[in-house]
Amino acid sequence: MATQQRVPAVDRLAEVFTSTRCHSIALVNGVSDADATVQSMPDASPTKWHLAHTTWFFETFVLRDHVADYRVFDPAYHYLFNSYYDGEGDRHVRSRRGMLTRPSLDEVLAYRAHVDAALAHIPDAARDLVELGCQHEAQHQELLVTDILHLFSQNPLMPAHRNNIAQPSQPQPLKWIRSRAGIVEIGHKGGDFGFDCEGPRHRVMIEPHTIANRLVSNAEWREFMTDGGYSRPEYWLSDGWAWRLAEGITAPLYWQGDQTFGLAGLQPIDWNAPVVHVSHYEADAFARWADARLLTEFEWEAAVDLEGVTHMFDTAWQWTSSAFLPYPRFRAAPGAVGEYNGKFMSGQMVLRGSSHATPQWTARPTVRNFFPPTARWQFSGLRLARDL
Repeated sequence: MATQQRVPAVDRLAEVFTSTRCHSIALVNGVSDADATVQSMPDASPTKWHLAHTTWFFETFVLRDHVADYRVFDPAYHYLFNSYYDGEGDRHVRSRRGMLTRPSLDEVLAYRAHVDAALAHIPDAARDLVELGCQHEAQHQELLVTDILHLFSQNPLMPAHRNNIAQPSQPQPLKWIRSRAGIVEIGHKGGDFGFDCEGPRHRVMIEPHTIANRLVSNAEWREFMTDGGYSRPEYWLSDGWAWRLAEGITAPLYWQGDQTFGLAGLQPIDWNAPVVHVSHYEADAFARWADARLLTEFEWEAAVDLEGVTHMFDTAWQWTSSAFLPYPRFRAAPGAVGEYNGKFMSGQMVLRGSSHATPQWTARPTVRNFFPPTARWQFSGLRLARDL
């Protein structure tokens, strides 16, 4: 009697790891070594730095700490590609990452291949760290795209990075929908992956309010501009007004008249599409002009499955009025990995949802993205709310 051969179970985490690492390489298809080296501003990072730093994460926290015979690819990379982990020692200054003409893009790709080969078998004791590393790399994939976009916007040739970009549109009238109110539970429930800042789950009180069924559109933003929204201080927070004056802000980032620069190069503005590349200060000023306000992050999460509400995900990150602060009973993980989120809970504002550049397998209702209120180079927009 023939015996049936047992088929080994598919390692889903290994599949996620492989697909995540491959997607990063796909994003840089057609990017030259020069493209991958230049840093367009201190807040952005060069493409090859993103590729190397995400690899550094796996090498440092998984291979170094959990694989006894692992051979480090290049000891100098530990200093070059650390981002902000103080527990891992000194690091290259962030604002000077664009000075790293060496290693070359090819050498960084070889570094990635070395680490990927070493992780062909994921150590059982490091599976949670590998999952965190995949989520971390997915975040950097979006940053890689927005950083390339900002870099290319500085080039008078206005080069396109990708021509197959389907920008989301929303040709529907604005409606106000009554949202959930009362005591609601907020935060990650556990059972699958969530960043530490997404929990602990807790209760909050939400007052009665309505929310817009869709995001603010480019056409509506044009009305704000035509009505003098950028020149009327009564709509602006004090810090925001000072920032607007100092930086000469008069329109969303990348707007040039009736055109905007995007991943497909310079294109006509789709007036039905959600406005993006606006700061928290601009979003807050628009909301005041519109006789409305921004949602709190708790109102956003409570409305995520509300009937009639569209574009919660896969369109634009949505600024909220909430500062990035710890939830009740929050505790950062011990060691350097605990520096991932908790140390940034000061001077940052929360965005919810996801953009069309976000790897959608990472999108979930409890994700708390965060940036300073002046940040504009992400695909950031807004949704309005009104009190009842």
